[in-house]
Amino acid sequence: MTVFIIYVFKTKQIYIPISRIYNIKRGNMKKLFPKPRPLKKLIGPSFIILALGLGSGEIILWPYLTANYGLGIAWGALLGITFQYFMNMEIERYALIKGESVFVGIKKMFRWAPYWFILSTFIGFGIPGIIAASAKVFSHLVGITDFRWIAIPFLILIGVILSAGKTVYSMMEKITRTVLLIGSPFILLLAILLSTSLDWTALGRGLIGIGNGFWFLPAGISLATFLAAFAYSGAGGNLNLTQSIYVKEKGYGMGKYSQRIAGLFSNKRHEKIRLEGYAFDVNSKKNLANFRGWWSKISKEHLIVFWFIGLMTMAFLMLLSYSTAFKLGANNEQGINFVINEGMIIGNNLFPLLGTLFLAAVVVMLFQTQLGVLDSTSRIMGENLALKRLDNKKDGKINLSKIYYGFLWAQILFGIILFLLNIYEPLTLIIIGAVINAFAMFIHLGLVNWMNYKVLPKEMQASVLRKAIMVGIFIFLGVFSIVTLWSNIF
Repeated sequence: MTVFIIYVFKTKQIYIPISRIYNIKRGNMKKLFPKPRPLKKLIGPSFIILALGLGSGEIILWPYLTANYGLGIAWGALLGITFQYFMNMEIERYALIKGESVFVGIKKMFRWAPYWFILSTFIGFGIPGIIAASAKVFSHLVGITDFRWIAIPFLILIGVILSAGKTVYSMMEKITRTVLLIGSPFILLLAILLSTSLDWTALGRGLIGIGNGFWFLPAGISLATFLAAFAYSGAGGNLNLTQSIYVKEKGYGMGKYSQRIAGLFSNKRHEKIRLEGYAFDVNSKKNLANFRGWWSKISKEHLIVFWFIGLMTMAFLMLLSYSTAFKLGANNEQGINFVINEGMIIGNNLFPLLGTLFLAAVVVMLFQTQLGVLDSTSRIMGENLALKRLDNKKDGKINLSKIYYGFLWAQILFGIILFLLNIYEPLTLIIIGAVINAFAMFIHLGLVNWMNYKVLPKEMQASVLRKAIMVGIFIFLGVFSIVTLWSNIF
């Protein structure tokens, strides 16, 4: 027999099962799986995760390889971003169902995981190669020789921007969406104006691995650079995992009930936080239907924004590099100077202002990428440190925002120190960081997919085909990373 407690409030009597009162006190009450929102209201997180790769893979590494070897390597960009689409969706799957980031789930299974994520994230992304590239192009525009003195203020400016917002996520979404929606069409226009039908044919052939006198990989190409570009075909490294944080903060699925990171100067103080999500009745047909509705819509959103726009942006940037810098030849020893060469050729072939606008767009997109990277890495390290600290806090009170900003400014300080120590060559810094992050991506791919298999309800897990694809990606990244490291060490 069910026992009820009667609450009298004014003239109304409310009958509540005593078992439910018990769950409320313990904070265990199951919530409803929210109804899916319209597709247009879901757009946002994919823009952020896409923008994280703009300054590394899209603008620098793939165009750099194209400037030296032609478009026959374009298949790597296609395969890389396709891999990341499937990876990101499995990360989103967990956050959608659990209403928490994958870091929370992984920590429950592997207590050492937070230390790994903090260490690998700081080492992989603390190296300030992206902002160095932005500063170098900007220095060329304004005629300054030593671009370190531009890079340092750029880093400080990023810290100020991220510290000043009311909430970090909403500000990041607005910035990245604006930059992408303006920058991508502009690059497309330049590619159309400067390329010929033969250039487009070369791009089409390159997407299936046919180059000028080679298949897939040309002779002499650096495996480390190719792996770096492959890993950064999208976000790369541990940055992919922040997709679970962003979709949670956007309120996807069970993330509707989660907390948000407030700005550094907001009124929120030291408060009790809940990093864990809430449960729902997995046997409810309504909840299952709502999950399937969410999954269908977020799959489309990520396919359109991340995969399609990302692939088009990379393809057009490679095409632009092929139509301009590749014609100069001998770009291999010039670092990111091939970007400046592109701007010069655009100005000469069209008119000078367009060349300047192209370089200005590169500066903004690289700056925005570094801003996004510092936000994402600070979230990763902040949440993992908070998870460990909460183990020793019975009241659950911790200021997640201050931990976030502590890691943000620690990374900025680390970057400034490297610049002052004359460690600032952009391409070298980007490649070193990318190779480290390729290995980190291999690790988190295995952790996330094992967790999803062990933890998620079977009705909501990936299909057999998708699981097979994830195993294939895991093997590919593992073998590629080992071969690259072996070839560079021995």
